[in-house]
Amino acid sequence: QVQLVESGGGLVQPGGSLKLSCVVSGSASGRYEMGWYRQAPGKQRESVARISVIPVTRDADSVKGRFAISRDNAKNTMYLQMNNLKPEDTAVYYCNAAVPGSSMNYWGQGSQVTVSS
Repeated sequence: QVQLVESGGGLVQPGGSLKLSCVVSGSASGRYEMGWYRQAPGKQRESVARISVIPVTRDADSVKGRFAISRDNAKNTMYLQMNNLKPEDTAVYYCNAAVPGSSMNYWGQGSQVTVSS
């Protein structure tokens, strides 16, 4: 059974940094397209950053230049380095692993990120 577990969330002041990790178990992460999504209260879940198998990355406009997604397949882990955090980045962050066109689509349980002074 494939499981994704996020860690690294927390409370940080505006302008601060956090690094999220997502560990994949039950399967080799290298086969999956992966990404980070977030959902703020009262809003729909949105894509933050995605990384392909190759890897090629794609970031949402709202986080370009501030967030960086990466992956280490040897560790079955994906990361999201978040710098210069803003209050509007406050949300629950979810990691996703999927094989496009298949039923293999997995989500982590979510990690709360709160940006507040």
